[in-house]
Amino acid sequence: MPGVADAAFVLLHVLWWLLLHWYVPLAIVGLTFAGWEWVTHKMGAKASLERCVLTMEPAPYFNPDEERVLRQGLKMLQAANALPWWAPKRSRAVRIRLRSDKAHPLSYHLEGPVGAAKFLRTSAFGEGVRITEPGPDAEARDDGRDFEVRGELVLRGNPAAYLREVPLEPDPLQPIVDAVSALKTDLGDLVEVCIDLQPAPRLALRMQRLQMIQRARGVEHREARAAGRWMRQDVAAAADSLRSLAQGRRGQASPLVVPQARRVDRDKALGKLAADTALARVQILIRCASDKEGRARALLSQLHGGFQVFAHEARFAPRGIRFLAWWWGPDQWPRKKAWQRRWDSGQCRPPKANLARLSELAGLLKPPTMHCRLPILPSQLPTFEHGNPELLLQGVVVEPGGVRRLVATYEAETLFETGVGKAGGGKTERALAQAIALAHTGAGLLYVDPHRDSWDRAARYLAHPMLMSRIQLIDLNPTDDKGRVGAWNLLDMRGGRARHEVVAAVVDGLAAGMNWDDSNTPRGITILTACVQVLAAVNELAVHAEQPQPQAQTTVFHIRSLLTDSAFRAEALAAVSGQLGEESLSWWRTVFPTLAMDAFGIILNPLARLADNPVYYAFLGQPESHFDLRDAMDTQQIVWVCTAGNGPTDRLVSSLIAHELLRAGRSRRDLPPDQRLPFRAFLDELITIAGSAPESLAAMFEDLRKFQVRIHGMTQALGRLPQPVRDALLQNSSTLATTTGSHKVVSAITAEWGDRPSPEQVVALARYQHYASFTVEGRRVGPLHLHGPHLDDDFKNLAHPKAETALQNSAHRASGAQPMASQTANASTQIDRVRSFLTSYTPAKASPTSLTKGYRS
Repeated sequence: MPGVADAAFVLLHVLWWLLLHWYVPLAIVGLTFAGWEWVTHKMGAKASLERCVLTMEPAPYFNPDEERVLRQGLKMLQAANALPWWAPKRSRAVRIRLRSDKAHPLSYHLEGPVGAAKFLRTSAFGEGVRITEPGPDAEARDDGRDFEVRGELVLRGNPAAYLREVPLEPDPLQPIVDAVSALKTDLGDLVEVCIDLQPAPRLALRMQRLQMIQRARGVEHREARAAGRWMRQDVAAAADSLRSLAQGRRGQASPLVVPQARRVDRDKALGKLAADTALARVQILIRCASDKEGRARALLSQLHGGFQVFAHEARFAPRGIRFLAWWWGPDQWPRKKAWQRRWDSGQCRPPKANLARLSELAGLLKPPTMHCRLPILPSQLPTFEHGNPELLLQGVVVEPGGVRRLVATYEAETLFETGVGKAGGGKTERALAQAIALAHTGAGLLYVDPHRDSWDRAARYLAHPMLMSRIQLIDLNPTDDKGRVGAWNLLDMRGGRARHEVVAAVVDGLAAGMNWDDSNTPRGITILTACVQVLAAVNELAVHAEQPQPQAQTTVFHIRSLLTDSAFRAEALAAVSGQLGEESLSWWRTVFPTLAMDAFGIILNPLARLADNPVYYAFLGQPESHFDLRDAMDTQQIVWVCTAGNGPTDRLVSSLIAHELLRAGRSRRDLPPDQRLPFRAFLDELITIAGSAPESLAAMFEDLRKFQVRIHGMTQALGRLPQPVRDALLQNSSTLATTTGSHKVVSAITAEWGDRPSPEQVVALARYQHYASFTVEGRRVGPLHLHGPHLDDDFKNLAHPKAETALQNSAHRASGAQPMASQTANASTQIDRVRSFLTSYTPAKASPTSLTKGYRS
């Protein structure tokens, strides 16, 4: 057959020529491959030119289940294919970018083709995650650092083996967060992790499955041959045994059944590659940078350890080659350029074996959940700076390495604070540190302390010449008659206050302190109002007379004289007959004479208790007042009030002070908003105020924000406060903090945080430690575990113990304080000076008979 022979000859000739000219087909194959790679590269670059970037911001309560995470992963794989038909496979990927820098402890971004935006804008997490587009300069590329390292993680182990399916609680991202928690923003540290996902390529997956099936079959055949070999050896050995010789069967082989290779179990052999659904190819690129040598590489090493949480039969391992002390990886030639191209373009070109199921990657498919403890960066909670009026000290964060950082919130945002905790837990020490820091910035404040210990603790840190002129001390705890007591006349008419405002303030303050209202004590309020109207009118005359006599002003103790002394009443009414309206005078003429003596008991009893206390009698019985919170607000004074205790009379005085704060704050409505200087009030042991004036305290937390008055309230137990006060505290507090305490007490605070932390965690706190939540830039931060500031450690540079005596004297002078014996004597003889003034002022004809009648029997 000449035709066949000729064909064979030609074929042999061609083969011989190819053998001699082997470089020609090799060049053709190489050029074809290079051309195809060039075309694919250009098409991939064009497809990756325009990309969308979205930011996923989880809510504080974000806690997805496994089903939602799986749906989100499937949505990402669907978005990866949102490209034109001509786009190569390497461009069909969605990127998850985890970034830790000076602005975010761990931000979570989604990147993908422009066409993927319609899939990525709606997540499977619902309202638990807010998806936004970052601004043009939200996260500028930080390429200016001095040192930068690159890394890539690939899957090691059997391609069919599974990674560990990490549960969602605790958060699988926590090891990664812990790895970057040592990040130092002041050194320019930056960490970025890019996780690229794309659907598993079908052709590559089929080839991978074929190889694994062939490998499994080869293993089965080898095991069958090995088993047959061992079986033949066993049979031969048995044939030569002594027993066989005895039975005369030497050399006679027993029947042999050769084992056959078992059928390969496809699902077992392919493992995670058996099913097509929820299977993705994954590429993990890492970039660490810093301005300090060695830190970037240390961060990369810590990140490698963070991914070990996924290690099981398969694991994530760094890509590269190690030889002794040398390492060739993405940072070295020739891989560096390819790594950078994938990083910049978002193209996915990992090893073919980098396949994983979405359930294995669930921890990476979602932002940090509520179970993730994120480090606190200065961008989230600023670092406190002594003397900076824009910052309010909050506590101490102990960073990795044991470094203590004083943290703060913005003063303008911290409107109200609530501190809860057991006695000695550290809440007062924290408040003192805040007050002292504010005082040194020039701010005005009021500190009300029912124990006086706070003044002794704070005095050495306030004993500075620039502060002494601004400090007033009202100490209601004198140890003897030589102890100095300040002066406060609730009816003082100096300062240009309108008489009706003074009347309203005194009546409301006394009524609030005695728990009166129009429904349960209407007559008591009516009588009290009538008395205060007369006394205020008398004081107005004394202050505005041709020869002013402010030392002749009446006080609240003269209400008793007005009700029980007919002669004094007649003199006073005669003097103010031209000041009061006809309706007020008519009440005294027609209604007062009809009242029985027991009608005044509700007023006389609390006033008698006040007068019976020598300290309060000396404090409230002076004609000229030196306690003016409105003036303190406008001139940025520091007013330190040390009340005497927690008895009924003590609570009445405390409630008067609280109501004065409310009145002074509300009176700032006459100032334009931009002229209202901030003023802070620290109220320790709220129960002393809330017990007798709950409505006043609740109104403070509801109203004073508009007048630039901020309140810091401290109590040992929220449950002891009236319900309106508790509601106002929890509703309006910018900062909510608790130290350790009983399980029942701290549960009221942890319930506001969703029991994260749990009451058990709060109970276990050491002294001077607390959990607190803050408002920073309109968002809640925390609750965080903080250490409380300690004056001896954090303010030791401000201590001037040798100037405490000078501060004490200056603060007493500013409050008009005199020895208690002198003040008491002056208060007891004040009625004589008032009568002297009334006698000299009242016209002779102004003594109507009807006003001198006694009580109806």
